[in-house]
Formats: sequence, structure tokens, C-alpha cells
Amino acid sequence: MTQTVLITSPLELRHVERIRAVDRDVHVLYAPELLPRTRYVADHVGAPFSRSPAQQERYLAMMAEADILWDLPTADELAVADKLRWIQTTSTGVGQSAARLGLAARNILVTTARGVHARPLAEFTFMALLQHFRGLRHLHGEQLSHRWERYCGEEVAGRTLVIIGAGDLARGCAKLAQAFEMRVIAVARAPARARLHNTLFDRIVDVGDLHQVLSEADAVVVTVPHTNATDNMIDADAIAAMRPGVALVNIARGQIIDEAAMIAALRSNHIGFAALDVVQQEPLPPTSPLWDLPNVLISPHSASTVSAENERITEIFCHNLRCWLDGRLANMRNILDQGLMY
Repeated sequence: MTQTVLITSPLELRHVERIRAVDRDVHVLYAPELLPRTRYVADHVGAPFSRSPAQQERYLAMMAEADILWDLPTADELAVADKLRWIQTTSTGVGQSAARLGLAARNILVTTARGVHARPLAEFTFMALLQHFRGLRHLHGEQLSHRWERYCGEEVAGRTLVIIGAGDLARGCAKLAQAFEMRVIAVARAPARARLHNTLFDRIVDVGDLHQVLSEADAVVVTVPHTNATDNMIDADAIAAMRPGVALVNIARGQIIDEAAMIAALRSNHIGFAALDVVQQEPLPPTSPLWDLPNVLISPHSASTVSAENERITEIFCHNLRCWLDGRLANMRNILDQGLMY
């Protein structure tokens, strides 16, 4: 039976052709002129744009034909997608979006891009930690002042890294941490769960022990998805439990950290440094004090975006599409548990 795939976010033509090549029973609809202009490689949102009434009618007609979508639709688009049965997303943390769209109630399968972003996010994390511990800002200031004055620095080796979460993003961070000879503690909802990468962690503790292990941390990395259970997880009490001068990296979602409490801790240097790829309100408002704090590194939710991203997501999609066509749904990768929201 022919399955119609609609590409709903910008995608390079070579990847569209890879999807078409999976099977001759796959009918791929892709109209880049109806999608926003990309601002950078792997831009799944695109520059602001609007369709004419005729373009919108055409796009909704394609949506009504689709059995499968590449990327999430809007609520209005979903309303006309009567045939839709599966969505492959281009992101990992889509649980909240799936809930808002009511996909579970319509029995629409969702698969994510889990695993694609682990390596680039781990690289960002260690770029930030090395910048902090090895004193990059100090060196930059000295260079600008044309000053050659020797000093004693700090090292990363031997320090304790606490990772909030034990999934793919935690795996990526722990792999690099191990190479830097750090001690790695993961905080997980199910610490006893079998994971192929469990050996990368020196310890895996229950989320109930969060405050205890935060007191051991030289650096904390937040990697968990945003769910009801993780909302405001790093609150004022959790921050108070951290060791003074701790480094904090958030590569998850801004809603997991109490931003006001974090700002207060940054101002007092209880948090010595924060690298934030995500914040509670995105884009970060120009009036936010986070822009100007000297111990903060801001990244515009771009730490995971690298030039190979769409190629890797396409690999997942093509694998899943083959499984879908063969009726091997159990072999599909990255199926979202819409109850747990990850």
C-alpha cells in the first residue's frame, strides 16, 4: 500500500531523495516554496514567513493526503490531517509538544531524533567547562591587554561531574568526561535500569538523592527532558545544595531550572559559572540579566545544531520508514512514550 510522506520543515533535496529511495510505494510530498527560508544548515523552523491564501490551501491539501509527516505540524494543520498515523520529529525533547497537540488521543505514533544530538551537545558542554576551568576569559583579557604574565590555572581531571539524567545526552557527556579523567555521577529516575552505557558512570543514583550528590559536584550538567516531574527540578533548594563555585551547564530545557534562583546564585558566585543553551523564555529577552553577567555563557539553543544533523535524522527516518512499511513497528527507533513524555 502506498504511503504518503509530507516533509513539513526545510530539508536538503539529497535527503528528500534518500527518503524516496526507501521503497517505490513511498510517495513523498515536498514543496520547499511553501516552507520558510532556512537561516542556517539544519534550520527546522526557518525565517519568519507567511503563505498566501492559495499557498495555504495547497499546503493543507497536502497535509490531508499525508500518512506520515517529517516534523511536527501546527494544531491547525493537524486538524485536516485525517490520514495521519506517524510523525518523525527532528528534535528529541518533543513530549510537551506532542501533549499539546493531543497526538496520543489520536493514536498517532511519534518517533524522535534521540541520539543525533548527544555528541554535539557533549562537545558544547566540554567547550564550556574547559573555558571555565582552564581560564579562557582570563587569557583573552590578558591578550587584549598585551600582557605576558604567568599564572597558575585549574584542571578538569579529577573533578566530579554530576549529570542530571542517564539517557543519550548523559551518555555523550559521560564519554568525554571519562576521557578527561573526571568522576561521573548520573542522577536517574530508574538507576537500576539496564543501559548499554552504564559503565561510563562511576555511580548512578536515584533522583531522591539529588541534593546529596549536588553537594559533591564541581560541575553539573542538566540533560533530562522537560516533563511534569522535571519542571523546576533545579530549584532554589537544589541550587543551595550545590558546592560554592560550581559550574552549571543546561543542554536540556530552560523550564527545568528556577531561573530567578539561578540568577541570584550567579550574582553571589555560589554558581561560579553557567553555560546555557536553553532558557525559560526563548528568545532570551534583551532585558534579561543573564546577557550581562560575567560568569554566564549564552548559546541561542544552537549547541545541538551541526551541519550533519539532517543526514543523521534522515538515517533514523529511513530505517523507521522501512520498518513501518514492513509492519515491524517494534523495530522502529526512538518511539516516544507519550505517557512519560520521552
